[in-house]
Amino acid sequence: MKFRTILLSAAAIPVLYPASLMAQEAPTMLPPVVVTASPLEQTVDQLATPALTLSDDELARRRESTLGGTLAGEPGVSFDNFGGGASRPVIRGQTAPRIKVMSDGSDIHDASAISPDHAIATETMLLRGVEVLRGPAALLYGGGAIGGAVNLLDSKIPTVVPPNGISGEAEARLGTADRERALAGGLTLGFGNFAIRAEGAGRDTSNYRVPGGFATRRVDGSYNDTWTASIGGAWIGENGYLGAAYTIQRNKYGLPGHNHEYEDCHPHGSSLHCEGHDHDDHGHDDDHDDDHDDDHDGHDHAAGGHGVPFVKLRSERLDIRGEYRDPLPGLDRVRLRLSYTNYAHDEIEDDTVATTFKNKAYDVRTEFRHKPVGGLTGAFGVQYSRSKFSALGEEAFLPKSRTTNVALFGMETLRVGPVRFEVAARHEWQKVNADGAGKVKHMPFSISGAAIWEIDSDYSLALTLARMQRAPNVQELHADGVHLATNTYELGDASLKKETSKSVELAFRKRTGDVTFSVGVYHQRFSNYIFAATLDRFEDFRLIRYTSADATFTGIDGQLRYQFAPNLGVTVFGDYVRARLRNGKGNLPRIPAGRLGARLDGQWGPVSAELEYYRVFDQSKTADFEASTSGYNMLNATLAYTLPIAEARTELFVRGTNLTNDLAYNHASFIRDASPLRGRNVVFGLRAAF
Repeated sequence: MKFRTILLSAAAIPVLYPASLMAQEAPTMLPPVVVTASPLEQTVDQLATPALTLSDDELARRRESTLGGTLAGEPGVSFDNFGGGASRPVIRGQTAPRIKVMSDGSDIHDASAISPDHAIATETMLLRGVEVLRGPAALLYGGGAIGGAVNLLDSKIPTVVPPNGISGEAEARLGTADRERALAGGLTLGFGNFAIRAEGAGRDTSNYRVPGGFATRRVDGSYNDTWTASIGGAWIGENGYLGAAYTIQRNKYGLPGHNHEYEDCHPHGSSLHCEGHDHDDHGHDDDHDDDHDDDHDGHDHAAGGHGVPFVKLRSERLDIRGEYRDPLPGLDRVRLRLSYTNYAHDEIEDDTVATTFKNKAYDVRTEFRHKPVGGLTGAFGVQYSRSKFSALGEEAFLPKSRTTNVALFGMETLRVGPVRFEVAARHEWQKVNADGAGKVKHMPFSISGAAIWEIDSDYSLALTLARMQRAPNVQELHADGVHLATNTYELGDASLKKETSKSVELAFRKRTGDVTFSVGVYHQRFSNYIFAATLDRFEDFRLIRYTSADATFTGIDGQLRYQFAPNLGVTVFGDYVRARLRNGKGNLPRIPAGRLGARLDGQWGPVSAELEYYRVFDQSKTADFEASTSGYNMLNATLAYTLPIAEARTELFVRGTNLTNDLAYNHASFIRDASPLRGRNVVFGLRAAF
């Protein structure tokens, strides 16, 4: 889709920025931020484990075309980039299928959990907020959130009637490194107790530019061409609302690093055999060096002469959301989230559809929050999901499958003096029925307990203990075939058992004053941790098998802010995770390196500015057949100005990223060497709300 098409489709519908969200105040103490993913609607400071929220100006200026890119750089959060079209969040060293992405508490059913080249079916320009739950805070959302959860907040279903009967927002963006052209907008109309919402977004980006030292000036297949539209409405009363929305998305993006030289490779036991090459000629060793080095010199990034394949994605989703306060005696609130998703994408090579992935899924979640009983405040609920997944074509390495999951969950909290105790649990019944492989059933159970000590009005200390379980998914159970997007031959294991994690976390916070901070230290010990172990490697092609072993994740993440003047503050942030197999069996693959950085921000009337620098360190603690990755520096800056336009809040902003134009490689990426991070980029933006 060309930019003029975006203009016609998106400019016609005047992204989700209520006027109140665009105020340019700079208070020393920010108001409490409520985390809607918590059924008790706790604030960030009340949660037992650290949580992150992005909204308002910060989200608008930091957003990228992908969700992973938008969240990358936040403490404890990285990403596994796959060119410019797909990237998933990596939280504390873990990504899908242990990181669940939700739309206002309802699961997003796409194909992103299957492979990093599959985009998450969302549009970042149509988000009003993002919540990131790390560790046991995500327990209530199931085993798929054993490493964390990302909750996406939107306004496609209105929850309030506009005071003047109408409200709207719009945004336009231009980028330099990938020639980004993007427009988005939304309009809400109110009629008595009813409100309707229309919104849309379109983006057109080219292959992005990378610094010198890479084989080409731009990464072939790193473009992203997408549009999204939604129409919704709701009845809104004094005690709640009930509404629905229909969303359609179309996306076309390239797949860098695709290489047909390996399409004839196949396993002989635990060894690879590639046509024309003997196993003894692989040139691999146990020192993980292979044919690479930390500087990535001499690597051939060609795509095998077949051109760069691309993905054509189509997603249709129906959401029904409702909330009612004081529905029955003893109940404070009931909340409903129901969705139906019809998702498919084609992987196209030489204008021919090579493989088609489809997912049709239902998801319904109902939460009940009860009124205080003997000092106890809590919530409970039930969730049901059913998905029908298939992969058809040349790279159909997964059988057709039907996965059903039923879950009961609950959470209770009790205050005793300055200490608040919290317990949460979830029990699931999961069944995977794969063609030709029969049924596999698991019943994971997760439970956590926490004590939060309010030392005084400023400081709090929280200790969390958790035991969480996750059932293996269809890929880990039944994969068998070539997957050229990640240059792997994948083998599943139908005998895999559920994995169990026992974790302990200590969180220390200071909420008010000129100095505020939040830091979390954690240790997570897994039994039967399921991961893709590399058995053999030929050049860039790997034979991987999903296997289980005992593992540990130990780390720290957090940030400290000092407001040293009314309009000027500095934040120091960082994270580090050490992930290894127990009993000296080595390291886990694709674990992000540690980071340390600082951010200076200021506000002078209508002008605001931010300067950010962080260092990503070398990652030399690698798994078998995995090369080390050199560290890199990242320098970013933002300048914004609020225009004095009556009846509207309008802001001009410019944001530069990777200003030093550092050649950077992402250790968490399957195609690290074929797709370095984007070079110097400057985005110019204009957004308004009325």
